[in-house]
Amino acid sequence: MNVARSIAAAALCLIVAACAEPKNAGYQGWVEADLIFVSPDEAGRVTRLSVREGDIVKVGAPLYALDDDLQRADLNQQYAARANAQQTFDRAQWLSKTGSGTQANYDAAVSALRIAEARVNSEQTRLARRTANAPVAGTIHQIYFREGEMVQQQRPVLSILPPGNMKVRFFVSETELAKVAVGQDVRVTCDGCADDLTAKIYYLSTTAEYTPPVIYSLEERHKLVYLVQARPNKPDLLRVGQPVSITPIGAAIAASETGKDETEKRKRESDK
Repeated sequence: MNVARSIAAAALCLIVAACAEPKNAGYQGWVEADLIFVSPDEAGRVTRLSVREGDIVKVGAPLYALDDDLQRADLNQQYAARANAQQTFDRAQWLSKTGSGTQANYDAAVSALRIAEARVNSEQTRLARRTANAPVAGTIHQIYFREGEMVQQQRPVLSILPPGNMKVRFFVSETELAKVAVGQDVRVTCDGCADDLTAKIYYLSTTAEYTPPVIYSLEERHKLVYLVQARPNKPDLLRVGQPVSITPIGAAIAASETGKDETEKRKRESDK
């Protein structure tokens, strides 16, 4: 009889433990990043690549350089045009002082000199931009063109990942939407990750995704999901594309407390 009671008590404990486990309040998501793409203003051939993937760069660090023969030729041409405009201006100014020149000729010379100087400044800017420097601090995420390759204008040569641009993305169903809010902290877990990873929600979509092509009804609401994005507190410990699980910290605590209360209640009933 005692053996039977012991077995029954053990079975009851297993049932109580199984029933007391809190339901999974988490959501499945992944890690993404807002990359900074560095592109040339004009097409050209990559002549120097100063970084490698994974390098950490500071603002202003050299990244790459493109061939600049055409830009230098255009700049020399504008230098010559400015020199001619300067000579014309000097002559018109001298004639104006002696009273031999007209005001119209002097004004035209002034205008031509200003245009020539502006064109020189423009060509100097074009030449300077053949060398790219880091616009932000971060890690070289990916290199798309190597030395010797041709790159078109506004096509990125490489991308930079600033630490603060890491984000966690996940979807919340319409029925769970009230459990999350902008500014709320969530717990982030993944395989091999630290136990203290958290993130703060900064974006909650106001538009449903995967909306069914029918008029909304009570039966169709469960198909509606909303995109949520959060900034991790330790972005260096995450990797782009990494799958993660997200649990609202308040919901996790509430579920844990509920589980404890249920366990204690069932134990008291079993003792009776």
